[in-house]
Amino acid sequence: QLAQDVSSLGLSLRKKSNIKVRQPLKKMMIPVLNPEMKEQLQGVENLIKAEVNIKEIEYIKDTDGVISKKLKPNFKLLGARLGARMKAAGQLIVSMDSKAIAAFEGKGETSFMIDNELVTIQLSEVEVFAEDIPGWTVAVKNGITAALDIQITPELEQEGHARELVNRIQNIRKDLDLALTDRIFVKLERRPALESAIIHFNDYICREILADSIELLPSVEGGTEIDVNEELLKVEVTKKGL
Repeated sequence: QLAQDVSSLGLSLRKKSNIKVRQPLKKMMIPVLNPEMKEQLQGVENLIKAEVNIKEIEYIKDTDGVISKKLKPNFKLLGARLGARMKAAGQLIVSMDSKAIAAFEGKGETSFMIDNELVTIQLSEVEVFAEDIPGWTVAVKNGITAALDIQITPELEQEGHARELVNRIQNIRKDLDLALTDRIFVKLERRPALESAIIHFNDYICREILADSIELLPSVEGGTEIDVNEELLKVEVTKKGL
């Protein structure tokens, strides 16, 4: 369940930033509340990295000050339970610092003295939200916080182009009703925006699509027009042995 929650959070951060899932990203930071949580996450780390399409997960302490969190009281829930003490409780909740918030999340509850009485607030009675940091997008869901590095380097962009191209050619393989083991030859129209990605990731592309070769040409007669990250080009796929 933890892997599913973290993957879902990572994918929602991609959606929020309008970044396709096939575009690899460098890193996701996850504040861990305790050693058990870190151990659990490390056990499913490869699954999360594959689902969210990231290269690395960095575990940080929630008190490191990297991610700034704020609390918002649920006045409807607190008002019904605390009555006149709700206003004072709300002020105390919003003034909690990062260390206090981390302890609150770890324990699931926190307490304040209000009118000489100890008042306990449950984590379910507040909303936890995190502020984005430059170059990152941050969110909190089901008690889990994640920060996604949304900076796309030229290398990551090239890999994204390669993955999109693989997807388009795999679709053509299906349309041609090729067997999973059939090898192919590929002819591609040259596009300056994609050429370095095709050359750099040539081995990866060929391995994924079972191609013996990829030939880059000024133009391709016939074939199929495909869209790779808004670059239109024609591709011709031929089964080996025909």
